[in-house]
Amino acid sequence: MPLIALTGGIASGKSTIARRLAEHGAVVVDADAIVRDVQRPGSPVLEAISAEFGSGVIAADGELDRAALAVIVFADPEARTRLNEIVHPAVRAESQRRFDEALGRGDGTIVVYDVPLLVEARVDDPWDSVVVAHAPASVRRERLQRLRGMTAEEADRRISAQVDDDQRLAIADVVIDTAGDLEATLAQVDALWAELTAAPAS
Repeated sequence: MPLIALTGGIASGKSTIARRLAEHGAVVVDADAIVRDVQRPGSPVLEAISAEFGSGVIAADGELDRAALAVIVFADPEARTRLNEIVHPAVRAESQRRFDEALGRGDGTIVVYDVPLLVEARVDDPWDSVVVAHAPASVRRERLQRLRGMTAEEADRRISAQVDDDQRLAIADVVIDTAGDLEATLAQVDALWAELTAAPAS
């Protein structure tokens, strides 16, 4: 069962790649969705976040106030490190459970782990291949401003809070260039899928 890690910086088009691979039949395990799941109200992770960062990061309905937490962690690298130390172990455990569940689908299953913080959190894992969605920071900044309504300063803070492009590209087995139009990105993903599903040479 091929286990593919898919990573990329914020606004790099990683989710577009993941959706296309899912359309082809891949089992996509979404790290961001797992993060939200392990931070649900009443969870040990959310309780630890509240204890570390204060009740101000918990909304009135008991959910994590992600915007309030983001203000803290994107302005303070040490706070971001403390948050990762709380969240990453729970995410790794749940990710592994979902990988194991996918094993039951048969030998032909291709599992894609859609994970933004691969370099920061899981670089030593035994992936069969690491796919990096890549667009220059200037392109990603423009996307964050246009699609998410961020100011240029907010966009730069989000981009600089992640590892730089060189560190991501250094672990890539495959790079999908997402700086062009959607059709160009999808064509690269389709070619990747063809490679992943090609019968081995006899």
